Amino acid sequence: MKHIRLTRILVLAITGLFMATLAGCGVYSFTGASIPPQAETISVSYFPNDAPLVQPTLSQLFTEALQDKFIRETNLRMVEGIGHLHFEGAITGYNTQPRAIAGDDRAALNRLTITVRVIFENEFDLEAGFERTFSRFYDYDSNLSLAQVETEAIELITRELAQDIFNQALVSW
Repeated sequence: MKHIRLTRILVLAITGLFMATLAGCGVYSFTGASIPPQAETISVSYFPNDAPLVQPTLSQLFTEALQDKFIRETNLRMVEGIGHLHFEGAITGYNTQPRAIAGDDRAALNRLTITVRVIFENEFDLEAGFERTFSRFYDYDSNLSLAQVETEAIELITRELAQDIFNQALVSW
């Protein structure tokens, strides 16, 4: 009986020490995010599409993907206006081009690339803020039209861009 009680006390002590260590360095999550302990809110402004080639739904889809990423993976509350952590920017590129050339000088693969410029502000750690361009692509068979793969490509690219932005802003490994 003493052995079980001693084991429980030891486990609780180690758990408490671990939690105290994490609390002293900020708020951590299982995603690896490091959020200032005093940060409670986040805001993501609408990302307008300033690319030369405009896909009509891309601004809305990208903005929602970025908001969803932070809602799902942090305890921060999404607010209108300016939150403790704030993101804004624009979509600056949306283009498709041949990627791989086949033996008959025809494109075997095409690549859709989306580029966004992001400004991140952290009210509690000004050094953590950044202004940076992120870009991701999706390769597809040249026998398919962009219209045939566009929905899937945009979904994948926006998810990857949101992950890249999340990592740059909150994951300091």
